[in-house]
Amino acid sequence: MDQFSRTTMLFGKEKMESLFSARVAIFGIGGVGGYCAEALARSGIGAIDIFDDDSICITNINRQIIATRKTVGQNKVDVMRDRILDINPDAKVGAHKLFYSPQIADCLDLSVYDYIVDAVDTITAKLELVCRAYALSVPIISCMGAANKIDASAFEITDIFSTSVCPVARIMRQELRKRKIPALKVVYSKEAPMKPIEYETTYYRNDTVCQPNNSEKESVHRKQPPASNAFVPPVAGFIMAGAVIGDLIRS
Repeated sequence: MDQFSRTTMLFGKEKMESLFSARVAIFGIGGVGGYCAEALARSGIGAIDIFDDDSICITNINRQIIATRKTVGQNKVDVMRDRILDINPDAKVGAHKLFYSPQIADCLDLSVYDYIVDAVDTITAKLELVCRAYALSVPIISCMGAANKIDASAFEITDIFSTSVCPVARIMRQELRKRKIPALKVVYSKEAPMKPIEYETTYYRNDTVCQPNNSEKESVHRKQPPASNAFVPPVAGFIMAGAVIGDLIRS
């Protein structure tokens, strides 16, 4: 028996081999992407490339699997890489500290991936990923809005053009039509996002934001950040992982 024996009992050896030989890219290692990476690693994906330019902040602890008091200030991709390798030492993990955007898109060859997971926060990055994946015929799944929601059971997998309610999905539908992208597999929720309760938006950067080398307190005024919790983003991430695994073993 090995660490994947229980999964092999479900899928069989041949399908497990397809997972061991698969290479998946995950863009965004936050509340959604981190849990997706966790599930893919535990499912036996042989090669995982993770992309995120952010560091772990104390406000991430409420919802991100890699965020603890010990990891605050560390690069998300470094912590996630170490976690994946602790789960499966045989996995090949590429940790890329970068923010995906049209400006750097030409530097990445997406054609090497068997699947792409879009768990980024910005519409611009999502559109760039989707368009490039479509041009290369690389399967991609994209997460729509998960912030400001409390009903984890409302998530579903569907095509982007079958979505409703979600503001992120609405913008994506409009922009993908302009780009003549005919379909996109997404995870989304029909739950209308709540309006976060306002709170004091002046805080000290080295108390809250991950700037460990900043010795002087710097007062920062920011736009109200989105609200989130410990159970909605993980469900979206696990659903995405399930879709990736299901598609890979059926391909």
